[in-house]
Amino acid sequence: MKNYDLEKRRLVLSAVAIGIVVIYIIRLFALQIASDDYRKSADSNAFLKKIEFPSRGIITDRKGKLLVYNQPAYDIMVVTNEMAGHLDTLEFCKALHITRQDFNKRMLDIKDRNKNPGYSRFTQQLFLSQLSDKDFSAFQEKLYRFPGFYVQKRSVRQYQRPIGAHVLGDVAEVSQSDVEEDDYYQPGDYIGKMGVEREYEKDLRGKKGVQILLRDAHGQIKGRYQNGKYDQKPRPGRDIQLGLDADLQALGERLMEGKLGAVVAIEPKTGQILAMVSSPTFDPRAMIGKLRGKHQHEMTLDPAKPLLNRAIMGQYPPGSTFKTGQAVTYYTEGIVSDSTRYPCHHGFYFKGLHVGCHAHASPVSIVPAISTSCNSYFCWGLYHMLANRRKYKTLDDAMDVWRDYMVSMGFGYKLGIDLPGEKRGMIPNAQFYDHAFKHWNPLSVISISIGQGEVNLTPLQIANLGATIANRGYYIAPHVVRHIQGKNLDKKYMEHHRTKGSVRAYQEVIAGMISSVRGGTCAHAFHPGYSLAGKTGTAQNRGKDHSVFMGFAPVDTPKIAIAVYVENGGFGADFGVPIGSLMIEQYINGKLTPGDAAQADALQKRHISYAFKHPLTHSDSLRLDSIKRVNMIKDSLKLVRQKQDMAEAERMKEAQKKKEAEEKEKKKQPQNDPAIRVEPEELIKQDKKEKDKEDDKKEKEKEKNKDTKDSRKESKDKNKGKDKSKEHEKSKSKGQSKDKSKSKETINRAK
Repeated sequence: MKNYDLEKRRLVLSAVAIGIVVIYIIRLFALQIASDDYRKSADSNAFLKKIEFPSRGIITDRKGKLLVYNQPAYDIMVVTNEMAGHLDTLEFCKALHITRQDFNKRMLDIKDRNKNPGYSRFTQQLFLSQLSDKDFSAFQEKLYRFPGFYVQKRSVRQYQRPIGAHVLGDVAEVSQSDVEEDDYYQPGDYIGKMGVEREYEKDLRGKKGVQILLRDAHGQIKGRYQNGKYDQKPRPGRDIQLGLDADLQALGERLMEGKLGAVVAIEPKTGQILAMVSSPTFDPRAMIGKLRGKHQHEMTLDPAKPLLNRAIMGQYPPGSTFKTGQAVTYYTEGIVSDSTRYPCHHGFYFKGLHVGCHAHASPVSIVPAISTSCNSYFCWGLYHMLANRRKYKTLDDAMDVWRDYMVSMGFGYKLGIDLPGEKRGMIPNAQFYDHAFKHWNPLSVISISIGQGEVNLTPLQIANLGATIANRGYYIAPHVVRHIQGKNLDKKYMEHHRTKGSVRAYQEVIAGMISSVRGGTCAHAFHPGYSLAGKTGTAQNRGKDHSVFMGFAPVDTPKIAIAVYVENGGFGADFGVPIGSLMIEQYINGKLTPGDAAQADALQKRHISYAFKHPLTHSDSLRLDSIKRVNMIKDSLKLVRQKQDMAEAERMKEAQKKKEAEEKEKKKQPQNDPAIRVEPEELIKQDKKEKDKEDDKKEKEKEKNKDTKDSRKESKDKNKGKDKSKEHEKSKSKGQSKDKSKSKETINRAK
């Protein structure tokens, strides 16, 4: 008979044995194949893979002048598996001039996988970066006494001149997010953080190399593995040439000293940036070395925001420089022509709305309107465009056509410059106003015609407007890089962007800008050596107005288009015009005349006082920015509502006048009174009776006041009073008869 209990035991024992074997197999597979710990351990005993960092590409200006180059530096690397139990910590700290606490903290950070995700005890880890030549030479002599530590040579950035910090950018140690996004980087590597260094990081960084060294059982280096057969040489980064003119950039930063704002200069035919100044700026040499973090923290708390590139991040009302784009739109759409003239009596007056303007001849056509910067002309132009129901079916259609013109000129969207952080500005459309207001009309948005209200542009977009006018209707996307070694530029920096404006319209605008320089608002920009076209702007602000200038030169063969924006600088002629004219002269002639050089020195010393009382935290700065933007929008909306209320009140008055006129017509009252006015007889009689009653009352009061002395006198007085009353009645009857006869005579005469 079969024993089933014994059979079950065999099955159980067999299953246990098979399970143990499977577990051992899985463990052996994990140790020998899946995990690379043993392989790394074996390799680290026999080989040392030493990374060789490539030299970063240099940066020059358009004339080949050196702007950014490399300087050798030394990093201290550590393999924790080799140093354990063999290091004299006190001697090591003395050699590097650090404390024991610094050493312990650094080792903990290296082993912390949250801070150092790529940590392995078998590979080199960064312990200390950018050792100076002096410290390195002292440490090199004692290196043999510190097992597990190695010196790694790399290059750090150096800046030839203290200019162009916002354009050039800087290089710093990679963050954890940088390591996670790109496998190329390891903790301790360097990456571009701002400007060209960030935008062209992959071209500038090159490619790392690897040197495989052979070690003996004691860890001593014996030489290269198979004579370097498997070594990989580093490939240096590509050199980059900018379109920037270093001398022009230096002059712009000098002229903007002590002021907030930006200057952008563009070569119209190529779209290359000739100068990009953001003020206040900083010395790019302060952003290298161990003190970089300290300097960056100080500038972050500075309320003037020196780290902000106002040229591409600042969003401002363009003021009267925006009128050139409006003129192109009105002329191309047929709203105005050469013969169109609009009145201006110190501003735009219509249905209770007033937009002020300075004194000048009136009425004006398109060319003198640009030359004198007439607000009324462009307000009338926008009103007639938005209110034109023959050309546009609805108000929304007209508004969208206007916006399409603005977008074609490069407004409302990013231009695509090859720098990080560009802002798009603001161009409203019909949908924006439909959402903001329940009801709106052309008068509600009239301020956008003169570059105010909801319109915001960056200084780069204003400069691009100047380049578009110089090219008679097209622009190339602005870019700072002119040439990359062994590589072509992106095709988008070669493409022509044609606007919706006609060539004829741009010629009219250029004529107005030339007239402005010869005798208008830009008269101080005139130069006898070349022709210049310009347009000033005074952008309204919650505080003092901003000073703006936009222009280009020479007129026939444009070489430079420029925009100057000085916050709280007042009129455009105060700061914008002199700074812009000096920059143009510097680029075209290569230098300034002695007189203009003296003017440049004077402008450099003219500082604007800003109300910065105490440093702000980064969060406070962001909060104030948001509050400022909200207040600007609120003010704009409030102004529009006030205009709507005024228009409504005006309509009510007109309706009331119409009602009164209708009532007069119904009554058929004559407009002019007759030469002789005839009173009705009943009114005459009534007036006479009232006069008689008043006389009787006066006589009675006199009689009461008299003292009665004797009865005879009283009787006599009574008799006399009766006689008098009789006589009075007789005279009254006679007077009435005479009055009646007179009234009859007057009636007959009137007839």
